Amino acid sequence: MKKVMVFGTFDVLHPGHTHMLKEAKEYGDYLVVVVARDSTVEQVKRKKPLNDQETRIKNVQTLNLADAVLLGYEDDKHRIVAEEKPQVVALGYDQKFFIEDLENALEDDAQIVRLSPYFPEKYKSSLLAPDQD
Repeated sequence: MKKVMVFGTFDVLHPGHTHMLKEAKEYGDYLVVVVARDSTVEQVKRKKPLNDQETRIKNVQTLNLADAVLLGYEDDKHRIVAEEKPQVVALGYDQKFFIEDLENALEDDAQIVRLSPYFPEKYKSSLLAPDQD
């Protein structure tokens, strides 16, 4: 079984998220989605998410694309990678937080890939919920 992992806030789900998850799933046969904790969203975006972490997890689950939807850790952002041991970590096309030293949390044969954008001028959370970019 080839495990793929993606990360995100997933606050306002839109077709770009669906595209991202479908593309990530093409890299393996078991997709793990890690949803950012409320505190992490506040740390990164300097504002609270519109939806709390439990709601965001449920929303991702309703897409029926992920085999597992997990909550990230507050302290060590890479701990979940070390625990889950994915063979592929798929990063969003514009993902820039917590990617430094990510390779160190991966198994030797694992890879990091960048996913393609899906109409980013239309389907980007910062455009759909400007207060939440």
